[in-house]
Amino acid sequence: MKLVVIEPLGVERERIEQLAAKMLPEAALTIYDTRTTDEEELVARGRDADVIILANLPLNANVLNGCKNLKLLSVAFTGVDHIDMGTCRKNGITVCNSAGYSTAAVADLVFGLLIALKRNLIACDSAVRNGKTKDGLVGHELEGKKFGIIGTGGIGLRVAKIADAFGCEVYAYSRTKKEVPNVTYLGLSDLLKTCDVISLHVPFNEHTRGMIGKKELSMMKKDAVLINTARGPIVQERALAQALEDGAIGGAAIDVFDTEPPIGQGNPLLHAPNTILAPHVGFATKEALEKRAVIVLENVRAWLGGTPRNVVK
Repeated sequence: MKLVVIEPLGVERERIEQLAAKMLPEAALTIYDTRTTDEEELVARGRDADVIILANLPLNANVLNGCKNLKLLSVAFTGVDHIDMGTCRKNGITVCNSAGYSTAAVADLVFGLLIALKRNLIACDSAVRNGKTKDGLVGHELEGKKFGIIGTGGIGLRVAKIADAFGCEVYAYSRTKKEVPNVTYLGLSDLLKTCDVISLHVPFNEHTRGMIGKKELSMMKKDAVLINTARGPIVQERALAQALEDGAIGGAAIDVFDTEPPIGQGNPLLHAPNTILAPHVGFATKEALEKRAVIVLENVRAWLGGTPRNVVK
């Protein structure tokens, strides 16, 4: 079996080799340490592969059709919107993701961003460095705030647990309700109107594209904060920027955008007030990257054993 790691996974090459030797001793392993989006180069890399491991590298129909022997894509990512799934289905290519690898990492970032925003930490750092005091930098506590979670998958549920530990009243909206201690489910409109913090944790698909736009933002409290660590296109960026400019909401913390960073200087969120932006780092911890390296190799092993797991339909 020819196994190709077609782009860097954020884990040392030696570590991947070590894991593969232990978990997939029968595999002929090739690892590429550089990332490219050149279609010809990608086809050259994957032409003879039975299995390709990748992270968020876009694979379109041209590349997939050029990889004639490809039978499995093991994706070191949760979402697969960067892969032409229609071509995979047509060509009989199984696609497995790495659901769960970044649950702790993303949940951590939600509260890092939220506390930074609510306690003015960026301005506080600047004040100290410029000989100033706390004047004008009085912040807000999380205890007692109404915390709304849109999407109660693994990450959303972990965020709910942490919010509860902070002493928040936790509310949720999801297409599928679950029995979760200390979490009250509401309709989307009621959640937007009720909560002081709204954190997004839904997948990106045809149902969630643009689900937070002008109408939804207008329902939020004037001092409410929106956090997006899910997928950029779930939020309509221009509508959010305008809501921030108009003071219609209190602030936003954004880790994901319509395009992967670096984002263009014309992006309206770059100039919106009361905003903290991060370059899609939610998943990027040493621990999470190690977890996903293990998961993608386990996916291959399970597929070889006839019991594929984490299969994306």
